Amino acid sequence: MSVAFRREGDEEHLEPKFEIPIPPGPNLVTARGLELIAAKVALIEARIAGLADEDQLKAAKRDLRYWQTRQVTAEVVPSPGGASVEIGTSVTFRMAGKERSLAIVGDDEADPAAGLISFSAPLARALMGAEVGELLEFAGKDDAIEVLAIAVAS
Repeated sequence: MSVAFRREGDEEHLEPKFEIPIPPGPNLVTARGLELIAAKVALIEARIAGLADEDQLKAAKRDLRYWQTRQVTAEVVPSPGGASVEIGTSVTFRMAGKERSLAIVGDDEADPAAGLISFSAPLARALMGAEVGELLEFAGKDDAIEVLAIAVAS
């Protein structure tokens, strides 16, 4: 019988399961970020204890490996002074005529919808080290960003 007509098992068509990719570079976190990671690890460990389904268990263990790695490699940044934009600060700026406020945080605590952006995001990289009143280049435009206020994020 031709190989073209043989029935393959359903397992041959499933997507492979890969590890969750770790963001490149240092794992800088705020104190709040470290607490969030620890809570995530505890939550997944508790969920694993109650799982019986093999696929769900594999997925939960994969998630646990990711978060445990993030917990072990976390480097808590010192509390910022608030004189310049750093991880752990909230910055108010004007860009394209609109005033915006964002907090700079670690990769795993970023939530752009809530105004929390990762220090590795392009906008955060443009803002890092800036002081109030500075005009910054962004997206190839000179004076694209004006820093209006900096505060230590709560």
